[in-house]
Amino acid sequence: MTEQPTPPTDTDDEARPTPPPHWEADIVAADGGTVHLRPICPDDADGLTGLMERSSDQTRYYRFFGPMKRLSDKDLHRFTHVDHDKRVAFVILLGEQVIAVGRYDRYPGTDDAEVAFLVEDAHQGRGLGSVLLEHLAAAGRERGIRRFVAEVLAQNSKMVRVFRDAGYKAERSYEDGVVHLTFPIEQTEDALAVAYEREQRSESRSIGRLLTPSSVAVVGASNDENKIGNALLRHLLDYGFAGPVYPVNPGARHVRGVPAYASIEEIPDDVDLAVLAVPAEEVAGVVEACRRKRVRGLVVVSGGFGEAGPEGRARERELVAAARASGMRVVGPNCLGVVNTDPEVRLNASLAPMVPARGRVGFFAQSGSLGVALLERARSRNLGLSTFVSAGNRADVSGNDLLQYWATDPGTEVVLLHLESFGNPRKFARLARTVGRTKPVVAVKSGRHVQVTRGLAGTSVAVPEQSVAALFASAGVIRVETVAQMFDVGTLLAYQPLPEGRRVAVVGNSTAIGWLVADAVLEEGLALASEEPVDIGVTGTPEDFRAALQEAVDDDAVDAVVAVFLPPLMAGSAEFGPALRDVARNSTKPVVASFLSTEGVPEELAVLDEHGVAARGSVPSYSTPERAVISLAKAVEYAEWRRRPVGEVPELPDVDEAAAQQVVRGALVEDPAGRELHDDELMALLSAYGVPLLGTRTVTDAESAVAAAEQIGYPVVLKSTAPWLRHRSDLGGVRLDLRDAQAVRSAFTAIPSGDPVIVQEMAAPGVATVVEIVDDPSFGALVSFGVGGVATELLGDRAFRTLPLTDLDAAELVRAPRAWPLLNGWRGSEPVDTGALEDLLLRVARLADDLPEVLRLTLEPVIVGPPDPWHGGRSLVVAGGTAVVGPPTARVDPGPRRMRSPV
Repeated sequence: MTEQPTPPTDTDDEARPTPPPHWEADIVAADGGTVHLRPICPDDADGLTGLMERSSDQTRYYRFFGPMKRLSDKDLHRFTHVDHDKRVAFVILLGEQVIAVGRYDRYPGTDDAEVAFLVEDAHQGRGLGSVLLEHLAAAGRERGIRRFVAEVLAQNSKMVRVFRDAGYKAERSYEDGVVHLTFPIEQTEDALAVAYEREQRSESRSIGRLLTPSSVAVVGASNDENKIGNALLRHLLDYGFAGPVYPVNPGARHVRGVPAYASIEEIPDDVDLAVLAVPAEEVAGVVEACRRKRVRGLVVVSGGFGEAGPEGRARERELVAAARASGMRVVGPNCLGVVNTDPEVRLNASLAPMVPARGRVGFFAQSGSLGVALLERARSRNLGLSTFVSAGNRADVSGNDLLQYWATDPGTEVVLLHLESFGNPRKFARLARTVGRTKPVVAVKSGRHVQVTRGLAGTSVAVPEQSVAALFASAGVIRVETVAQMFDVGTLLAYQPLPEGRRVAVVGNSTAIGWLVADAVLEEGLALASEEPVDIGVTGTPEDFRAALQEAVDDDAVDAVVAVFLPPLMAGSAEFGPALRDVARNSTKPVVASFLSTEGVPEELAVLDEHGVAARGSVPSYSTPERAVISLAKAVEYAEWRRRPVGEVPELPDVDEAAAQQVVRGALVEDPAGRELHDDELMALLSAYGVPLLGTRTVTDAESAVAAAEQIGYPVVLKSTAPWLRHRSDLGGVRLDLRDAQAVRSAFTAIPSGDPVIVQEMAAPGVATVVEIVDDPSFGALVSFGVGGVATELLGDRAFRTLPLTDLDAAELVRAPRAWPLLNGWRGSEPVDTGALEDLLLRVARLADDLPEVLRLTLEPVIVGPPDPWHGGRSLVVAGGTAVVGPPTARVDPGPRRMRSPV
């Protein structure tokens, strides 16, 4: 590529602007290793010189269109001294070494900039050019750049592919052996989809490096049976890890009979994974040794980090920064470890002495201390796992990373998550929604009512429960309330097919138990396939049981079967289990059981594979019939979500985002800390997004009120702008149905407080509803909808959804409140225009997505009537509202790929 033809000149001593902090990021490369990206600085001169020296003649020729061996002092100065505006450059580092550089130079007086890259030969093929393009495009958009221009030698096919495959619509021309490319850098859906796909591959490979190592070193291995290092080594050896295991202990020649090494660097062979069980203050030194040894990943079991207070949190951040800069991902610290049951790997790098058998369930647990108990619970239920990761403090590897891995892992069909917190909720929703389309995701979230602040014992803050519910609902996550319920649902999904509908047949040998199951079926919103349960009686034989079950699964009016069995008073119950198993193994419908008070998959209900472990077709059994039905109901809801179309985020071409941004920025210029928008500002903001508003004027005296009323047209409404009187007709703050000048004068005089008064056209009769945007600093913006009124407000009857909002999300949100019948023809009333409500929700959601500075928006009341045109042809109008703007919170928006910042 050629350089910018007429670059701006620089002076040596001029002060240079500081680049935004968010331009710096850790990145997962295409091969799963990590690198660090940041803006270039003058101190990078030596790094660029080294990059040039290590690059081949061909790489330098492709970059500079000539045999350039080294950069001149003038070029070196120009490349490392940029203004981070018209001239922007990023370097990618591995450790302290610059391994790639990318830059753009703006053509003077235009919105175009030339872009160019140089990637060291040893690191080509790792996707670094694509990463640089993403981050340069994001920076360019911030700086007002609209298009990138690139000139590439025709034989440089790799770089041509970088631009061609980036998702941008490039115009190409060819002249004298040079490909000339011009493309807009707007973040289109195609470009975002390409970035997400690359992110998935990279992050999946980074987890694969941790879970499928060819060799493992245990740093801190000990002969002392009471030490963690001893347990980790013992579990690795006992489980039969497929590769070599290296104990590291400077004070021992052998640990558990295996030759030990004084340091990881003394191990003669390569080490893929290092498991650390040394005191926290020694971890930094071990990480540095792992960098020199080129270890690919770390599992840090050691405690004494973020959970230990401010000093520990600082140590934790340093650990992650050092590891990522050296190309390593980190599980932990303060974690249980990792497990991979694949017979080709057999990795138990954890503190769990016994792990479940091989299976199809991927399991992520944030808690380290709870992890052993969770694994034992899974093992006791005969629930086979593919992989297990305990993230501990979740300083680096998180549940999102595991979702990326399991999305394409052929050995995982069901995902279980035990979560305590979210690092990037919006990304979690996106990933869970994608994974959930092919593999069910079951999650239990701890701390639903309070959250203990890490490091501050006894301190707690309220958790936004509606945020978690909205997040899971939007993503199709199967939410359960307890760990036991997580295993209940996970066992069903692991061994039985998904139900096609809600019709349930009940088969058993006890009338009383059968009716209890029937009650539970109806309680969970399912339907009985027949008027009463099928009862073979206490004297029924195994063949009677088999025949009744077979008849149920063969019935086209049945979608699922619940089998209940109580052992008869006399002997002879052993054959009932095989009868149930044999019917279920050939059924395309789910069969669950409450069988002999067992939990999980008992031996008599298990279908064994070639390895002798429970396989598809095994029948999950529950200690009570109610637990079986609850699990089945969760599976039904998930199956319905999975069959639902994906939905689309509409374009809304009439939205004027620029006008709305002008309103918000103007308010923040006046008050950078944020404030409530004035009525005229609010109306301008809503009008920019096509929100239907009633005619409104703000006045300060009675005669102005009369003039405004005559301009709007009678009848009108008068509303006080005093906060304590808004929407309070009971306190005299709202005066309705004013039909002439005298009524307006009298109403104005009667309104208390003396604040300015709003004159507004009178809305036609309809149902009052409330639409809100609430910005949660952790979860991002939530869209809320409910029917207006004291009763629904008192009962908290509001539904929530996360962004982005699709057309199907909007339709579900309108129908989610318990008061939905009031909108749908309650007691003979005419149904309202739900399409208008859905359109309003989509517009408000788009506003929240475009403008993170809008911290809260309340539209109340939103009056909606029947779909037939009324009141000027509008079936919906917004009669009032408030908005608060301020500096954006930590909401995570789509952007160039980056790893989550350490906590």
